[in-house]
Amino acid sequence: MTLQTLVASNNTSLIQPGFSLFRFGRHVFFFGQKGWPKRSCPTGVFLVDLKNNELKLRPTTFNKESCYLPPLRHPAVTGLSESSDGEVIQYLIHGGKTPNNEVSQKLYVISVASSVNKKITLCCTEKDLVGDTPEARYGHSINVLHSRGKKAVLIFGGRSYVPLNQRTTEKWNSVVDCQPFIYLIDLQFGCSTMHTVKEIQDGVSFHASIARNDTVYIIGGHLLENNVRSPKIYKIHVDLLLGSPAITCNILESRLSFSSSIVTSTCPDEFFIVGGYESDSQKKMTSHKVFLSNDDIEFKEVEAPDWTGEIRHSKTWFGADMGHGTVLLVIPGDNKNQHSDSNFFFYLVSHGEEDNLMAQSCSQGSLEDQEDSMPLEDSEEFMFNTDVLISDEDTYNEDDEEDESQTGYWIKCCSDCDLDINTWVPFYSTELNKPAMIYCSSEGGHWVHAQCMDLSENMLINLSENNVKYFCNEHIKLERGLQTPKKMTAVLKPSIKRVGRKPSISRMSPAKRSFLRRLFE
Repeated sequence: MTLQTLVASNNTSLIQPGFSLFRFGRHVFFFGQKGWPKRSCPTGVFLVDLKNNELKLRPTTFNKESCYLPPLRHPAVTGLSESSDGEVIQYLIHGGKTPNNEVSQKLYVISVASSVNKKITLCCTEKDLVGDTPEARYGHSINVLHSRGKKAVLIFGGRSYVPLNQRTTEKWNSVVDCQPFIYLIDLQFGCSTMHTVKEIQDGVSFHASIARNDTVYIIGGHLLENNVRSPKIYKIHVDLLLGSPAITCNILESRLSFSSSIVTSTCPDEFFIVGGYESDSQKKMTSHKVFLSNDDIEFKEVEAPDWTGEIRHSKTWFGADMGHGTVLLVIPGDNKNQHSDSNFFFYLVSHGEEDNLMAQSCSQGSLEDQEDSMPLEDSEEFMFNTDVLISDEDTYNEDDEEDESQTGYWIKCCSDCDLDINTWVPFYSTELNKPAMIYCSSEGGHWVHAQCMDLSENMLINLSENNVKYFCNEHIKLERGLQTPKKMTAVLKPSIKRVGRKPSISRMSPAKRSFLRRLFE
């Protein structure tokens, strides 16, 4: 196992706990940025570009058939492969938290739509689920099982907010571990079923999960109710029979108890567990190799790399699986590094050769609710230099730099849109080589050009910084029509004095005055 230090240069505010990495062939994509997608990348998914010892996150395009994919933190992610070589052709993304700390319950499918001139276009679709759909959650696991020539998706664990009817003012945003139910989803029809297993009495979060054929191993995890990390391993076997599937579970005892670890693989039966926490104040500094056989799982501690001083003394760390036995590890910095304005230290942990195959695995390499109350900022494109990185000559093509004809910036955003790739020039001082865009919050949502909406630069910056809802010219009237008119207090009109006439003075007769004096004496 080797450790490589990545030297950051600038614009790394995009990185935060809970991000994910996708790998299609030799291409790695970054997902889960800190704030809502920046105008330069409205999809929120970036291509990890390696060239000349420099790593950049380049905006990624989606085809027209794609749905909108919000930047999600701590989602459950797994790869789906249909060939013997184990190459991932699709990624399943379920749940996660939005930058507004709302929890998602949607299931997205990401695949490669096309690859032309070394530029990859992705496709994202939302899978409609029916039946016993899993509630919104994050920090859970998702795995693909194969049994009797069929496949199913298994979702387990996670954390969610306390139900509305149980919330109090003091604990409005409190979270709890989800119920220990197992959800099986048929990808073909989107049918979801919920199953109760008597051996599983607790719902765990931020655990590691590994799938092989028709069996899923749930390893470790954190129990919020009593603040412990489970030493148990749940071996869940699923038999996809006609009608109702048969689920059995065996509990295996383990000497390991950890949470928030990252799982990576070098071959279908060999996995590595890196990072995580053994307690609230103790990081998991050891790494373990996991061997899977037909009916057994075996752990073996491997020699850890020579951790740097920053890693040893940091209280927190997080990262994600890059595939092929490689993990991107991130350590919060102290901003004292004079050679970098980055808030983090970046490392690459490698367990095998670059050409090794990656099997299906799922992990939650994240901090556990460390950033819930942190203010969320607009994302920035992030790039940093590297000392030693795997070169990929097919990742970047300098000739494609100016080819923006297929990106989402050159869309017809409204009936009066006249922006053209051949005639567009920067309109705002904040623009470089792409027109500024802003997200309309109408039903379904869509992106529009700020210039077409006649937005001043001050207004555009104000809307971006405050993260408020915005409605374009075509939907603002509809939005106003849905709002209840505010109650207006009646304006009191001052009385008009007559000009030229003295006010009449009522005079009291002497008898009446004498009567009132006697009455009150």
